[in-house]
Amino acid sequence: MSTLASYEHLRSRLTLALALNATIIIAEFSGGWILNSIGLMSDAGHNLVDQGALFLALYTHLLTARPATAARTFGYHRAGIIAALLNSFILLLTAVGITFVGFQRLLHPVPVDGAWIMAIAALSFAANLSIALLLQQGAKDNLNIRSAFWHMLGDAWVSLGVVISGAAILFAGWTIFDPLISLLVVMAIAKGAWLPFKESLEILMESTPAHLSATQVATTIGAIPGVKNVHDLHIWAVEPRLIMLTCHILVDGDDSAMTNDLLQTIRTTISAEFGINHVTIQIGTACCEPHDIHCDLTTLLTRHPDEGLIHH
Repeated sequence: MSTLASYEHLRSRLTLALALNATIIIAEFSGGWILNSIGLMSDAGHNLVDQGALFLALYTHLLTARPATAARTFGYHRAGIIAALLNSFILLLTAVGITFVGFQRLLHPVPVDGAWIMAIAALSFAANLSIALLLQQGAKDNLNIRSAFWHMLGDAWVSLGVVISGAAILFAGWTIFDPLISLLVVMAIAKGAWLPFKESLEILMESTPAHLSATQVATTIGAIPGVKNVHDLHIWAVEPRLIMLTCHILVDGDDSAMTNDLLQTIRTTISAEFGINHVTIQIGTACCEPHDIHCDLTTLLTRHPDEGLIHH
């Protein structure tokens, strides 16, 4: 599938997911209000947050198609990361609110209609699972979509739990299962929100991607014949699919032909070994700090403006 076709395919799936989720919200909240079920209403509230997450996922998906500009030289790819961070953070706040209401209901339980809870929650389970399946393919390499996918998959299992609580209420009269299920909602929210929150935060902090070792990359480059030293190494991701690398390479001699061949060898090695295709390498024959693998950026903040930047 071409990039454009994949983009349009994912856009249409997000639009369909929004429509399905809106139906879930209306059905669950209305049923929860009529039946006085905190389990149904909390799940509807969770789905309302997810609706915002799906809207944000769609909006940022549209943004990422915009080309890079002089003001945004990396384009809008970070928009999806910001969306994932916001969605995850809001979900964690939602978990705190549902926990509070759930404990209140544990202390002061109210009667609910188990049969209707089962029916509405079963509808919610089917719809949530359908939405998750719609987003599954796009979630593999897109953090923005992955965040929305885990939200909807978590909702599906939570709705299944509400079905079970409805059965317990209907057949055994255990009304306490309703607030207990709301606490299971909290666990599902926390589990689904934490990993995207952590991953998006790491990307915004420009950390080295978790599956890569900067030390191993430096060692691999340093082992290439002709490379004397590797330093000022930076590895980060604009988003999970776009990994960047910059470094300084110290070599012996200034033979331009040898240097060009060496540069191509380094690029090919990094691409083959680590899957990093956006590489900026500065090659020099002398360096004032050849043993600092990672650049100390604080020195740039304390350097006098008249000194400028020292290029190796």
